[in-house]
Amino acid sequence: MSRAARVGVMGGTFDPIHLGHLVAASEVSYRFALDRVMFVPTGRPWQKREVSAAEHRVAMTELAVRDDPRFAVSRVDVDREGPTYTVDTLRDLRAEVGDDVELFFITGADALGAILTWRDPAEVLRLAHLIGVTRPGHELADPGLPEGSVSLVEVPAMAISSTDLRARVASGAPVRYLVPTSVEHYVHEHGLYRAAS
Repeated sequence: MSRAARVGVMGGTFDPIHLGHLVAASEVSYRFALDRVMFVPTGRPWQKREVSAAEHRVAMTELAVRDDPRFAVSRVDVDREGPTYTVDTLRDLRAEVGDDVELFFITGADALGAILTWRDPAEVLRLAHLIGVTRPGHELADPGLPEGSVSLVEVPAMAISSTDLRARVASGAPVRYLVPTSVEHYVHEHGLYRAAS
């Protein structure tokens, strides 16, 4: 009997997507024997400040993943009206892939520490196994999650941060080797993150 397909769901603003995201997706894909990882740029994140236009973030994500056959981009959050909630992302993806696919939601471990503040956390836990990616040495404070519902994966490249990258671009500092070359070119071509924008 063959096993159920296993799909990773990597949500994020991807503003911009960077090598830490890609390394994390690759590592989780390997460790959990995922068949593919869907990168899902948020539409309107409910817990975050203003973000770059969704079309820019989708375009950068598509450029970043296009050379890895394990990776794909979903517009499910961008195309949905209203704020983006993880539970809606997982419900929509579940409807797309069917009930016989195992979903693994990949996010930063710091975000998992606040899961009880998410919309309908019990439903999130029912829809997917949660994987928190983190820097080596980080420990997840137990937010009272059910045993076996969350896994932590240490990824050294998670020290890269989109917030820092935006600040580096605004100040004229290089981002080469922190983001894929195609994303670096896109950021410069479209004038993203410049102090005046």
